[in-house]
Amino acid sequence: MKRVLFFLFLILLALNQNGIAQQNIRLNNSWDFVRQDLGGIWEAVRPVTPGNPESLPLWTKVTLPHCFNSRDAVDPDVNYYQGPGWYKTTLDIVNPYPNGRTVLHFEGAGQKTDVYIYTTKVASHLGGYDEWTADITQAVEDFKKTAAFKKQFKGKIPVEIRCDNSRDLETIPSQLSDFNVYGGLYRYVNLVYQPALSIDKLYANTSVSTDLKTAYIDPKLSFYNPAKLKGVTGELKLKDAKGKVILKSTYKLNDVDNDGTYPIGKLKFSKPHVWSPADPYLYTIEVTCSSNGQTYRQTEKVGFRSFLFADKGPFYLNGKRLFLQGTHRHEDHAGVAAAMTDTMMRTEMQLIKDMGVNFIRLGHYQQSRIILNLCDSLGIIVWEEEPWCRGGLGGDGYKNQARAMLTNMIQQHYNHPSIILWGLGNENDWEGDFAEFDKAKIRAFMTEQNNLAHKLDPSRKTTIRRCDFCKDIVDVYSPSIWPGWYRGVYTEYKKSVEDEIQKVNHMFHAEWGGDSHAGRHAESPDKVLENIKTGVGVDERLGDASLVGGNARASKDGDWSESYIITLFDWYLKEQETIPNFTGSAFWVFKDFSTPIRPDNPIPYMNQKGVVARDFTKKESYYVFQSYWSKNLMAHIYRNTWPVRRGNDVEEKMVKLFSNADEAELFLNGKSQGIKKRNSQDFPAAGLRWMVKFNNGKNDLKVIARKGRATVTDQISQQYQTQKWGKPAKLELTQMSSKDGITTIQAVLRDANGVQCLNAANWINFSLSGDGELQDDLGTPDGSRKVQAYNGRAVISIKTNNGSSVAAVQSPGLATAFLKL
Repeated sequence: MKRVLFFLFLILLALNQNGIAQQNIRLNNSWDFVRQDLGGIWEAVRPVTPGNPESLPLWTKVTLPHCFNSRDAVDPDVNYYQGPGWYKTTLDIVNPYPNGRTVLHFEGAGQKTDVYIYTTKVASHLGGYDEWTADITQAVEDFKKTAAFKKQFKGKIPVEIRCDNSRDLETIPSQLSDFNVYGGLYRYVNLVYQPALSIDKLYANTSVSTDLKTAYIDPKLSFYNPAKLKGVTGELKLKDAKGKVILKSTYKLNDVDNDGTYPIGKLKFSKPHVWSPADPYLYTIEVTCSSNGQTYRQTEKVGFRSFLFADKGPFYLNGKRLFLQGTHRHEDHAGVAAAMTDTMMRTEMQLIKDMGVNFIRLGHYQQSRIILNLCDSLGIIVWEEEPWCRGGLGGDGYKNQARAMLTNMIQQHYNHPSIILWGLGNENDWEGDFAEFDKAKIRAFMTEQNNLAHKLDPSRKTTIRRCDFCKDIVDVYSPSIWPGWYRGVYTEYKKSVEDEIQKVNHMFHAEWGGDSHAGRHAESPDKVLENIKTGVGVDERLGDASLVGGNARASKDGDWSESYIITLFDWYLKEQETIPNFTGSAFWVFKDFSTPIRPDNPIPYMNQKGVVARDFTKKESYYVFQSYWSKNLMAHIYRNTWPVRRGNDVEEKMVKLFSNADEAELFLNGKSQGIKKRNSQDFPAAGLRWMVKFNNGKNDLKVIARKGRATVTDQISQQYQTQKWGKPAKLELTQMSSKDGITTIQAVLRDANGVQCLNAANWINFSLSGDGELQDDLGTPDGSRKVQAYNGRAVISIKTNNGSSVAAVQSPGLATAFLKL
């Protein structure tokens, strides 16, 4: 009997899931795409005879999410495409609700979008990052009455979408921004069936008492009711994480319209389980609305927590001090650009959480609902930001877009307990988009946006980064502090933070760090600091990000090695622990991302400030943060990605271990080098460092780290080279590996005697002829056909396609090397 009941349960579950799927369907497959404009909508729907002129332009098959700029954003030879592109598909539309609404729901599309059913335009939207809908109900019904519905489209509905990311000064974000303004359907598109009357938005309005003993929920609803139906009834349930109903109530409204917001009763309960990064406990709120015999149900996750920024003091969550340990995120990934799948997003956010992060700034635009859900469930506190980024202030259309995008961001992400800060702008002191740069007008509009944010959501704070003449407007301000990279030296960090804390009531430090070219390491990375002036300020100024001109600075004159950046991070992190009134910080940025304004970087068009590469490959700096922030025991010997070290026979070299263990023992070629105790203030590497003499040739390193009774080990092998080298004289191209149809090749710079030039940073250019495909335009150090060498070498992979190819590598001033594959 139990077995029969179990199978009945599975059948009911499947039916229920099918029912849900019929109401909200992701439209991922069966799309055609062309990256150009059309002469008109008729070109997308006219009957096509193969070989005739109307079969052009040629469309390609794509799946969603999809970005125009999946590869060309990091193509070293061209500017990335900015213009229109078209998508088309056909849909089977069967709305189960009599007189219901059929809606296309866009989770984000860049940047201007028009939607058509056959030749009828049904919606337009401006803005690449907020969600929006297109009601296609009437257009579908009208098309079903045409001859083309049955004859040409065989009972399906043709949908055509034009996306456009053309440059436009009167839109946000500015094209001066340090990230690509992508085009395409790069977030999910959904087909949604709704009753004639449905819930548009649910504002949960959760709060807790000061003593955390009582929780309150004061829900408000807005409705979508184009048919203007009368009389709405509904039910509200609040469930805990196990599904137990905590609260239950009903409501009745006599009349609702599309513009109003309606309270449905404030409720409270005792002993709430509060949300925090260490314990991200979520409740479920479920609300129904019923009218004219049809019921619509909406469920969302909510949390209960309190937070406080103390005046010129630290940050408190649920009454306890919490140091905010943060990073930043762009929606960008190797091979897909902005079109990240939910699987990619989960992978990225888990990597961030595993590093020990409890805070993230989502820069510089509203990001996917998937990311916010992950922040809620993983326990990552959020600063989310509207895309008013750089360039000044435009006209009425510009300001209307900013108002709309701020409103949409707050309304659409209102219920996420992870969010505490609404960002109003970024680097709004940056001139260039308009002939007029009027600080008073920028202040006036910033004030207006600040007031709008507080009106829409009184429960959260507002913030901006780097616009000193507006720092008194917002609740929390982040100044520009970049010692050791754009100006000054990293040892100036603590004083600069302490000074800035005193200038505003609530200060947070967003954006700090520097670029590192993954795989490049140095024995003396601090040498650049000898030529850098101190005491002249540490804020980033216009021009500091350039690789030409100006005073000496690490960003221009340094080696961009992983060795330097881990030293800078190590110093910052140990200093942050000694500032008792500091709210916290967020380093820039978690993952390398593409940018149109950095063509001369070691990977062209890539901002390389991430602690992971654009494909999630961890850099050495990832483990530095993990050693300070993660609660899970870890140990990582620095220079895992440095196959060859260099020096003299009798020279001692430092081995660094980044670990959160209490103590660790190092073994070199099987011999103990002693036990070291961890002390975060014992710089560098929190005291976990050893001076050792390497053997010429191969050396084996092993570490055993302990915390209480728990142990963790790490081990690597490194070559040690004492042989000297001259300037690069030739290129050598060899095959490193071949597996599953992918061959990896390596280019090495050697001097006249054949010795690898371990400090060479020459430009390397790969090319390929034959059956294979070069795996390039990925924006990674091993996925770029044009790249600066890291320690005298560079690698790239080739998809062989089971054929023969000839690879070539060039470097200015050197003879081309070839390799037959």
